[in-house]
Amino acid sequence: MNMLNQTIKKILEEAKTIAIVGASNKPLRDSYQIMKFLIEKGYNVIPVNPSYTDILGKKCYSDLRQIDEPIDIVDIFRRSDEVLPIVQDAMLSGAKTIWMQLGVINEEAATIAERTGITVIMNRCIKIEYLNFIDR
Repeated sequence: MNMLNQTIKKILEEAKTIAIVGASNKPLRDSYQIMKFLIEKGYNVIPVNPSYTDILGKKCYSDLRQIDEPIDIVDIFRRSDEVLPIVQDAMLSGAKTIWMQLGVINEEAATIAERTGITVIMNRCIKIEYLNFIDR
């Protein structure tokens, strides 16, 4: 197993709380499906989207700064050009890992986060990686 895969496996094994930025209450959306999956796998999932008050029975926050509990992973479902302010909020919130979903790539944001000691996973689906490394 290569270093990145070992890192992904360790993150998923150790994480308890995952904030999903760009969470949706629409069942056909990937963010909804993945949120549901992560809840079923036992994670404490916190939806982040200013358009909703709750998703899947979980209180929804308008941004990461409003969450008052430790966040292990910030899972980002936003366009690549919208990632930098989310990463800056994640850094302020003390998140351990920034996870950019498939198709989400922002090298500048990744570099800034990594400089402060935050692990960055980019252009990967957290559900696919969970199925690959945890739930075989």
